[in-house]
Amino acid sequence: MGFFSQLKSKFKKEGTEEEFIDSPQGEYVELKTDEGNEVATKVLVRPFTLDDFEDIKMVIDTLRDGRTVALINIKPLKEKDINELKRAVAKLRKTCDALEGEIAGFTEDIVIATSSSAKIHKTKQVEPIKAEEKF
Repeated sequence: MGFFSQLKSKFKKEGTEEEFIDSPQGEYVELKTDEGNEVATKVLVRPFTLDDFEDIKMVIDTLRDGRTVALINIKPLKEKDINELKRAVAKLRKTCDALEGEIAGFTEDIVIATSSSAKIHKTKQVEPIKAEEKF
């Protein structure tokens, strides 16, 4: 029995879902793979703008799906009502903590939030947001 025949019989005994196709010469074995899995593992980078405190709900719901990195423009809310911005960032921070994700300020007007599916590389330009940070 040839090497590939032995390999084929071994995988068939283990009940694998891959299907084997023998070439006409019997020299090659081709495995069919499920190409649809790639889409499920991709991370989505999505921009958001906070105009009101209520806008944070959409950001949080999107983060909860587990595959999103949120880029949040906080400038409109910062210019409108700093207390509402503090509430929104505190809620976002609590959600990121619950999801084992991260949150960091990217610029003065941009905040990045992730679920556990992504990590933020923090440098001097990107610092974690602390609860007592003032805007």
